[in-house]
Amino acid sequence: MANKIQIGKDAYINLSKLNRHGFIAGSTGSGKTVTLKVITELLAENGIPVFLSDIKGDLSSLIEEGETNEAISKRVEEIGLEDYSNRKYDAEFLDVFGKRGIPLRTTISQMGPVMLAQILGLNDTQEGILNIAFKLADEKGLLLIDIKDLRAVLNFVDENKKDLASHYGNISSASIGAILRSLLVLENQGGYLFFGEPAFDIKDLMRTNSAGEGMINILSSQDLYKFPNLYATFLMWLLSELYESLDEVGDQEKPKLVFFFDEAHVLFNNASKDLLEKIELVVRLIRSKGVGVFFVSQKATDIPDDVLAQLSNRIQHSLRAYTPKEQKEVKAIAESFRQKEGEDLEEVIMNLKTGEALVSVLDEDSKPTFAKNAMINPPKSKMDNVTEDLVNRAINHSALYDKYAEYVDNESAYEILEKEKVIRQEEAARLAQEEAIKKEEVAQAKEARKEAKKRSNRMTPFERFANNIIGSIGRSVGREISRGIFGNRKR
Repeated sequence: MANKIQIGKDAYINLSKLNRHGFIAGSTGSGKTVTLKVITELLAENGIPVFLSDIKGDLSSLIEEGETNEAISKRVEEIGLEDYSNRKYDAEFLDVFGKRGIPLRTTISQMGPVMLAQILGLNDTQEGILNIAFKLADEKGLLLIDIKDLRAVLNFVDENKKDLASHYGNISSASIGAILRSLLVLENQGGYLFFGEPAFDIKDLMRTNSAGEGMINILSSQDLYKFPNLYATFLMWLLSELYESLDEVGDQEKPKLVFFFDEAHVLFNNASKDLLEKIELVVRLIRSKGVGVFFVSQKATDIPDDVLAQLSNRIQHSLRAYTPKEQKEVKAIAESFRQKEGEDLEEVIMNLKTGEALVSVLDEDSKPTFAKNAMINPPKSKMDNVTEDLVNRAINHSALYDKYAEYVDNESAYEILEKEKVIRQEEAARLAQEEAIKKEEVAQAKEARKEAKKRSNRMTPFERFANNIIGSIGRSVGREISRGIFGNRKR
């Protein structure tokens, strides 16, 4: 296996430096998707699994062999690719909605309160209450698997807010109501499909095929991207799961997985300060887990500086700058590259042709190379979309199909709380019945004393004496029976 891959004319990426992350940027139509496909193909050939999201549906064509035409032949010759040949690649199709891929589910507990608050668009107060619900569920051993579980715990918090206030502070019913309404919106967006079990095992993204090539995991995102906040947060959750699940491995000859985050700007547009800090932390630390992350967006300036600083392998396609703001952005992007003295990278970026890119990567000594204008390789797989039949065939023959296709509704917080509610209702009914019996006995005893008093007024002294003895025995027996009946409650 080569220790580097050639992505274009005199443009190489060191496999051992892929865990230092990177970005692919450029305006629409500049060639970002082709670059993404070329890198994906080369990684797969070198035994490295890949995860990428397919927003437009054109990345699914990786599973079909390409066709060489005159333009491709000319580019192959210009770049000097001696071993270029058309071929197809093995891919897994995943879909959080389960329509165009293996269902990719997670549980509410796995998603966690920070990510979920971002999806639901909660304010600080509402996020605080969501954290209380999660903490309470953890303390009581309640599994939060699906939306109905979280709804049940939130209702439990609302019903017991007075008792909980001493420990957690005031809990507003209005805020709980707002969270429940947001959950309803999420449910209507399809949240009932991707929160559940069996939850996706993140390590299934790091598989190879029988030939030892890395599997290409394609998240079908045509529907998911209609909800940009949901799309961005779900991908970030996947990334955080990788970080939490994998062992520390440090720098290796090649990464365990390379994760491409397409349309990355949506991740940062409305992210809270807390979430941005966590994103920067995950990106910084996940390199030690052997995972490389590439953000794909129109402009590198879409990515916050703290995250951008972590991205060492940089591929910039053409940008157009017509306004002062756009010109300022191009200048900032050009300055982020290592450039030779006297070179005008601003001008280079604005005049790149389709299929060309400015490339700067880490060399063997982990130093950024000088930015280079490179013609990117043509992909070996098909350039256009593939048929639904071909995608469905790949899905139906997937090794993951039997593991994840069928939804399972296991016992969790909702079922447990419902059982407890029934038990409480039955206990309340039993206590009410016992109280009624007790009142009835008291009433009967009172009536008996009245009757005895009337009789005693008509009895002889001897009869009154004999009756008192018998009454004493009767009352003793009555007390024993009463203790027996009320003893049942204690037991």
